[in-house]
Amino acid sequence: MEPLPKIPDFEVLSRLGYGARSTIYAVCEKRTRQIYALKRVIRRNADDDRFLQQAEQEYTVASQLSHPVLRKCHRLIRRRRFLTVAELDLLMEMFDGITLDVARPTTLYGLAKVFCQVAKGLHTMHHLGFVHADIKPNNILVNVRRQCKIIDFGQSCRIGTTKTRIQGTPDYIAPEQVALKPLTPATDVFSLGASLYWCVTDRHVPTVISGKKRGTIGSPIQPLIPPHELNPRVPAPLSALIVECVQPQPADRPSSMDDIRARLQLVLDASDSHSAPVPAAHEPPEVPASTDDEPPADATIT
Repeated sequence: MEPLPKIPDFEVLSRLGYGARSTIYAVCEKRTRQIYALKRVIRRNADDDRFLQQAEQEYTVASQLSHPVLRKCHRLIRRRRFLTVAELDLLMEMFDGITLDVARPTTLYGLAKVFCQVAKGLHTMHHLGFVHADIKPNNILVNVRRQCKIIDFGQSCRIGTTKTRIQGTPDYIAPEQVALKPLTPATDVFSLGASLYWCVTDRHVPTVISGKKRGTIGSPIQPLIPPHELNPRVPAPLSALIVECVQPQPADRPSSMDDIRARLQLVLDASDSHSAPVPAAHEPPEVPASTDDEPPADATIT
C-alpha cells in the first residue's frame, strides 16, 4: 500500500479517495487538533495547471457557501517552489459518508429523503448565484443517518457563465454544457434528474456525450425510456419528475430546485421507511480504469 505523505502542519490520518489529479486525506491540524478532509493537488508539469485552477475555483465558490448539505471549505494553502505554486492543499469539512454511487438508498423513502436534501442544498447555492455544474452520484456523500453532503465544486461557477471548454461528466452532462451555452440552475436540474434516473433504473440517461464511448461527442441520442417502464416499482409521480428534469431544453425542465424538493416531498409523504426497494437488485458498479486521454464513464471532462 502506498505510504501516507507528510504534509507540513498536519498529521495525515488516512487516505479518503481520489479526484481529478488530486488525493483526499483525513488530517489532523497539529496546532488546533481539528480534524479535516484535505484535498491535495500537486503540480508535476504544465498539464496540471488546470487542476490547480479547479482547486482555486472550488475554494472561491465553496468558501462563500453556508448550508448543511454543502461541504464547507475552510482554507486554501498554496505551497510554492521558486515563486511557482507547486502544490495546493484545500482544507475542507470532514464528513463521514459514502458516495451515492457506492451506497444507493434501497427504498423509496430513503431515495426521496436523500434527493430532497440535495435539492435543498442546490436551491441555496442557486440563490447565492452559483451553479454546481457537476452533480452526479459520486459527488453526493451519504452517512448512516441518510444525511447528505454535496462535494466537489471545482466546476462550479456563477449563474450565466459561458465556459470555453466542455466540463462535466458524460452520463450526467446537460446539453447546454456540451454546446458551451450559458449555465443556469436548469443545468443542475438536468444532472440531478440524470442521477435519480440511474438510482432507480441502473441505467444512464442518453446524453450528447456517451460515457460508454469514452467522451465521444455527436452520437445520436437514444430515446429516453421512462423510469417506470424499466422498473415497475417507481411510482408514476417520481417517474414523471425525472423525465421532466432531463428534458433537452432548459425551459422544459422544472423551474427550480425548490419545485423539485416539493415534488419529492410528496413522494416522501406517500412512502415509509418499510417500503419495498425501488431499484432492481444490483451489485455495486464497477469503476473502469481511467487514463489521461480516455476518461471513464464517470470521469469529468475538462
